[in-house]
Amino acid sequence: MTVARTEGTRRGEFDLINSLFAPLARRHPAALNLADDAAVLPPPEGGQHTVVSMDTLVSGVHFLPDDPADLVARKAMRVNLSDMAAMGARPLGVFLSVALSPAEGDAWMDRFTRGLEQDLGAFDVGLLGGDTVATPGPATFSITILGTVPPGTHLSRGGGRPGDHLWVSGTIGDSALGLRALQGDLAFLDEDARASLADRYRLPCPRVALGIGLRGLATAALDISDGLSADLAHLCRASGCAARVSGPAVPLSAPARDCVSADPTWLDVVLGGGDDYELVFAAPPGRDAAIRALGDRLNIPVTRVGALVPAAPEAPDTPLVWVLDGNGAPLTLAATGYRHRWE
Repeated sequence: MTVARTEGTRRGEFDLINSLFAPLARRHPAALNLADDAAVLPPPEGGQHTVVSMDTLVSGVHFLPDDPADLVARKAMRVNLSDMAAMGARPLGVFLSVALSPAEGDAWMDRFTRGLEQDLGAFDVGLLGGDTVATPGPATFSITILGTVPPGTHLSRGGGRPGDHLWVSGTIGDSALGLRALQGDLAFLDEDARASLADRYRLPCPRVALGIGLRGLATAALDISDGLSADLAHLCRASGCAARVSGPAVPLSAPARDCVSADPTWLDVVLGGGDDYELVFAAPPGRDAAIRALGDRLNIPVTRVGALVPAAPEAPDTPLVWVLDGNGAPLTLAATGYRHRWE
């Protein structure tokens, strides 16, 4: 059901900071209770390196305007936490920039802050500072996240080699299908299935513990934000390889399998729709057992879906990623991954 959003009362900028955000910052002394112009961070312990990333969520682009405010806050947190997972980094703290339209009144922001507090606690992350401004719209939330990693152990996209096995965590395609469900496109599924997919769109599950556990096991990794086929191509490009993926091996949830069974063209959305925030990673074959044991220990499903192969520099137009059907024949996919449109 779509709920119309209306303008409500709005705290002033400094009241908003003092009443909502300053209490959240008390978990980390470096934030100085948000009373100064910047945070003061001590040097990382044990000579660790600092990892920094940033993501922005825009209403109508990355979340639906009538999505619950607490889930908007948690999604903003989790897409950033997913970047830490992709690097094998342990999250430390975040800076939050909020640009509020007239539609986000006090009640909306109260709920937003409750969601933010929930995930700050769940992932043991501090709110270190940020900025709050008004905008005619759409509402925009940017988070800069800091993490730490021991020197020389971070994961990157560029370490994969031909012969490495390819793995993914969790299930693929649920978020993209969840957006379609919220837009009314999956009426052939039952209500529970549509709700399950919608939950995956609104609230991704960053694989922080898995990323940390993959230090020393994975040769290359990144999180799946633009779609498995597109993000795997990024990994291949950085590693100087190509990839062969078994379509039947790609792990799907029951609702996603039902979609593809009802209409095979939904496979385009599953593999290219994006917003999964699972990890795709490469590792030598000799580490298969260790990777499976890691997944079992963390209770995170990990599935081997293919392998890296030599690239074909003499044929630059050859796709970097081939998805093969059950007979080993290449599948033709219409979707190549999510891209922002600038026009």
